[in-house]
Amino acid sequence: MKSTFQHLSLKLLLASICVASLSACFPVVLGGAMMGGLVAVDRRTAGTQLEDEGIEVRANTRVRDTLTDRGHVNITSYNRQVLLTGEVPTEQTKQLVEQVVSQVANVRVIVNELAVMGNTTLSQRTSDTLTTGRVKAAMVDEKDLYASAFKVVTERGTTYLMGRVTQREAELATEVVRGTSGVQKVVRVMEIITDVELQNLLPKPATNEVKP
Repeated sequence: MKSTFQHLSLKLLLASICVASLSACFPVVLGGAMMGGLVAVDRRTAGTQLEDEGIEVRANTRVRDTLTDRGHVNITSYNRQVLLTGEVPTEQTKQLVEQVVSQVANVRVIVNELAVMGNTTLSQRTSDTLTTGRVKAAMVDEKDLYASAFKVVTERGTTYLMGRVTQREAELATEVVRGTSGVQKVVRVMEIITDVELQNLLPKPATNEVKP
């Protein structure tokens, strides 16, 4: 019975962390073991992750109420840095969206990448979703990258990379993404941290020391 329960728990855990796209799952630590070659670690604190989720929900609600059916706006928050992508009809609307989002609690920085143009088609958005899936899969396959340290957004063939990463990781990720099918341009919206800061963010290995 215990073995069956553990097996079921393992399956549920793996399912919960799978990338909601084409193929791969992020590597994960189970019982101190490392799967997929790299540890799956979100470099934000648990509190910041919750704040980012709250920012996205509140900002989406406010923008939707403000614009009604004018424009197509995507809002992505990472470490309280908000990326705005999509399309709006006028420059005034673009600035209005930024103003509305800036009033949401806990927002630290806004990167406004909204384009002043007509809304993209369903076909274009589907293509962007597939591109994001391919990018995530390519990053998982790159053994020198912590794929889970990045958040990936694709809009009209432009792929945006967010995350807290070192300069080396940023350069390697950019190279990997540029070589991915469907990516026309890479825009880095990342926070660069030092190697020392990275080491402090990584999980400490478990020790099996037995105290006397």
